Formats: sequence, structure tokens, C-alpha cells
Amino acid sequence: MITLHWLYVLAGAMFAAFALLSAFDRANPKRLGNAAFWGLMALSLIGGDYLGDFGNGLLVLGLAGLAGFGFLGRSHPPTTSDEERAAFSVKLGNTLFLPALIIPATALIGTLVYNYTAVGHLGWIEAKRETYVFLCLGALFALGTIYIWLRPPAVAPLQEGRRLIDAIGWAAVLPQMLAALGVLFAGAGVGTIIGDITGMVIPEGNIFATVLVFALGMVLFTMIMGNAFAAFPVMAAAIGVPLLIKAYGGDPAVVGAVGMLAGFCGTLMTPMAANFNLVPAALLELKDQYGVVKAQIATALPLLAVNILILYFAAFR
Repeated sequence: MITLHWLYVLAGAMFAAFALLSAFDRANPKRLGNAAFWGLMALSLIGGDYLGDFGNGLLVLGLAGLAGFGFLGRSHPPTTSDEERAAFSVKLGNTLFLPALIIPATALIGTLVYNYTAVGHLGWIEAKRETYVFLCLGALFALGTIYIWLRPPAVAPLQEGRRLIDAIGWAAVLPQMLAALGVLFAGAGVGTIIGDITGMVIPEGNIFATVLVFALGMVLFTMIMGNAFAAFPVMAAAIGVPLLIKAYGGDPAVVGAVGMLAGFCGTLMTPMAANFNLVPAALLELKDQYGVVKAQIATALPLLAVNILILYFAAFR
């Protein structure tokens, strides 16, 4: 049976290749830092189950140390030049998108076939992991198509992948770490503590003040964690459920949906939401690393104000 661990090993093998290629890249003065960082990522994915909590904790500290002390640097592996890419674009046109389209097509078709035909009864794939498996298979099919069709050098896809992942840098693993932080906050009872504090500050019976604190809390914790889904359990336990829903009778659907929208306003204003705000800046090679965040603030603030009013009038009409 194909389990989720198989997919972790596949991803880990890719990061291990990035680490190995980085170690031998003498053109990059920070090659050893890159090699260590992506090597630790590979170790986490391939052997994380065997390291235990303490071992994985040390591994995360190693990743944070390498990134925090500036040991990572962008690489420029020998791949195609701008002129060669332009020539490929003119020659092949939109057919260049074919390998990229193979990935979602395989994931969609494979998942539907596996779940709605007799194939699923064969038990080849771990339950509820079908889409992940077919997504990885799609990536492998796309890679095979590239080799057969374009015939690149054997390590060209890995070198291109290394170039992109080095451009993103430590931000590539930030979403996973922040998601884990949200779980830790919820498990440590941070929501209960915040609820006790806000209960002492907010005047009893003041619904608008409670809505305001809930929305701003969603924004603040989303900016800290980089993810509204990680912030929501904390604020729901602190204010959303005990005060807005139970004490004041707010509509649970409105509180949940509009509360998440408030969190998304925080997503627009934080570099911690790396996959939305830092990764595009890195891939587009913008001069200002935080340019995306700065451009979005003018949208986020008025959206938040409207969001607060919707939450107040719709949930307690």
C-alpha cells in the first residue's frame, strides 16, 4: 500500500539532491549553508518518524539557526540562458505548458477514478491520501514527458528546482513551521488565556467591542502565524465561541466565515504569510522583498473595516 510516508520520502529525495548539488556548487559562496539547510529538510522528510520529538526539535532549531544567521544564499546553477528560453518559447509556443498541465490533470482524473470505480477497492493507496499520491504521480509523469520530449541534461530539472528553491530560501518552509505553531498555541491553551484577559477588559454586554477585539485578534494572530487557519482556533476558543456565539447569541456561520475573512486581511499585511507575500517577490526578483505586502495594505485596511461592520450587523441582526 502506498502511504503518506512514501510521498515524504519522494520529497525528501528531491531536497537531498538539492543539498548534494549545493555542496558541489563552488560558484556559490554560501554553498555549505544551503547544503546543510536542504539536507536537514531531507532528513526531516525521510527520517522524521525515527528521530522522535526531541530530535525533530533539534532539527528545527538547526534550520532556524542556518536561516537566522544568514548562512543561505542564492545560487545560479548553469541552466538555459535567457536567449535560449526565448528561442524555446518562440519554437514551442503554448505547448510548453503541457508538462505543467499534466500534474493537475493526473491528480484530478486519478482521484476520481480511484474513488468512483472498482479500482479503489484494491486498496493500493492509504485512505484519504489518494489526491496526494496522484499529485506526486502527476509530477513524475510531467518529468518523464519533459525528458522524452525536450531531452534536457539529466540533472537539468534538479538544477532548475535548486535555482527556484534557493531564490525562495527559508520562506519555503515557513508555512509548515507556522502551522505547527498554531497547533502548539491551541494545545497550550493560549485561547483560554486570551479569553480571560479580554473578559476583564471588554465591558460586559458590549457586543461591538467584542466583535472589534475578535476581528483585530484574528488579524494580529494571523500576522504572527502567517495563516488565518492557525489563528482561528485560538481566537475562536478565546472570544468567538464563549462570547460572540454562546453569550451574545451570534450566528455561528457568520462568526466563523467573517472571522476567517478578518484573518485573511492579516494575511495581506504580513511577511509571515511567505507563500503569498515573500515567494512571489523572490520568484519575480522584485527589488523590494516586502513590496507585495506594502502594496496590499491599502486593500487590507478598508476591507477589515467593512469586515467588522458585516460581522456586527449580520451576526447579531
